[in-house]
Amino acid sequence: MSRREIVIHDDPRLRKKSRRVRKITPQVQELVEDMIETMRSANGIGLAAIQVGVPKRIIIVQAPPEDEESEEWGPLYAVINPKLARRSREMEEGIEGCLSVPGWVGEVTRHGIVTVKGSDVKGRPVRIKAEGLLARIFQHEIDHCDGVLFIDHIDDPEKLWPVTEGEEEAAEAAQQVPGVETKPDVLA
Repeated sequence: MSRREIVIHDDPRLRKKSRRVRKITPQVQELVEDMIETMRSANGIGLAAIQVGVPKRIIIVQAPPEDEESEEWGPLYAVINPKLARRSREMEEGIEGCLSVPGWVGEVTRHGIVTVKGSDVKGRPVRIKAEGLLARIFQHEIDHCDGVLFIDHIDDPEKLWPVTEGEEEAAEAAQQVPGVETKPDVLA
């Protein structure tokens, strides 16, 4: 496993649709391992392959502990060719950041519950029902596969603000948004 460089927002590769993975090879499995190491070393909670410069439809997702007292992270998901199979009508606003858009966070509206379909790293079909933050992370990462950044969902400049680079998940961002009591997490 090795850590890879994260592609930043001004790189045109982030704006292109990633290609489907036709066959899960040892190289794909190695890429997934590298993505996990890269995400964790950057303190992220999700990462798409395009963010490490590989235009393949692969995402890594792991929800952080639900509260500050817990150290238990949610399950780690590596999904090949992910797609949203279902979306709730219920929409929720939340704070997002992105490893490819360092130094910025914003308020984004997403579906509250989603069902994600794809394959695992062994090629077995997976179907994941996610809600809340986990649903938000999946939508954020699948957007990356389609060349969409979280900032594309923000139409009001008041809903996007700078933070100290590397502090996107810190309370600093929550303090800058009136009425927001939870800390934002850095999506990727």
